[in-house]
Order: sequence, then structure tokens, then C-alpha cells
Amino acid sequence: MEMTGRYQIPAPRAKVWAALNDPVVLKQCIPGCQEMEKVSDTEMTATVKTKVGPVSATFIGTITLSNIDPPNGYTITGEGKGGVAGFAKGGADVALSDDNGVTLLTYSAKGQVGGKLAQVGARLVDATASQMADQFFAAFAKKVGSEDAFTQVEHEVEEVIKIAEERAEGAPRPAIFSAVRRCGG
Repeated sequence: MEMTGRYQIPAPRAKVWAALNDPVVLKQCIPGCQEMEKVSDTEMTATVKTKVGPVSATFIGTITLSNIDPPNGYTITGEGKGGVAGFAKGGADVALSDDNGVTLLTYSAKGQVGGKLAQVGARLVDATASQMADQFFAAFAKKVGSEDAFTQVEHEVEEVIKIAEERAEGAPRPAIFSAVRRCGG
């Protein structure tokens, strides 16, 4: 199985890099992730429950980071065992770059499965892996980018309040609220 992808993350590269190394953020974004723990600067453990066609399993595994080049990228490798369902292992090269005010994340991944998972067919495994990658990156972009969007809205609200206060200087409090409404707040 081989996959590649490109995603635009609406956040600065340093923030995206930090989030890619934060087990709390990763746990919230990985579909089916039940546990994620940082063991060291280069290793994490994870428990992920997933379903591939008729095969459901909980995978317990390790994730190792190498070729670390902050905040530009790294190589991530992992291996998980899902009991009778089999195993999954693989790796990906992840790169971050600036792209017109957002961070462009690109990856190239290879993986393999064994056991019952291998018996459900390569197309189904590939489709499920692709779907999980899309779900992860959509959740990741929303999680990492939403804080910047919130900060921007917060600044805009502060600016509207400032303008309203200037327009309503010396006016009673209800007049300030009326001025905020006129300013678009």
C-alpha cells in the first residue's frame, strides 16, 4: 500500500509542527484513537480501534520519529498489532512548507498489513487507509487552524468594541451596545 497527500493547514508552520508532535492533539485527530502517550522525544505508543470491511480490531502499537528537522518535517514509522485481526506497519515522510500564509503539509507513505486484514483485499485496505488519512488531516486542520481563526475573530471583536466605545464616548451603556450593533458586532 502506498499513499501520498497534500493538505493546507490554516496555521503557521511552527504551530503545525508543534501539533504534529503533541500526543493530545494527535489523539483527538486520529480516527478511533483511544490512547496516545509520548514515551520520549522520538517515540509514542497508541491504541487505535478501527474497522476494515468485516474485520474490527483494536491495534496497540508504537510510533517512532526519525530524520527530525524542526519545523520542516520528519519520518514517522509505526507498527501495531491487532490480535487475531493481524498487524499493520508502515512509515511516512512528512514535510511542512509555507504556502501563501498557510502551511502546506505533504506526505508519502508506505504500509503493509498481515493476518485477517490482508485477507479482506488490498483495495478495501487501501480505501480504508485513504479514508482514515483524509479524516485525520481534516480534523487536524480544523483543530490546529481553528485556534488561529478564533484569535482573529477575538481581535476583530475587540476592534469593534473599541470603535463603538469611541463613537459612544460619554454615552450611557445601552448606547455603547447600540453602537456595537451598528459596527457589525
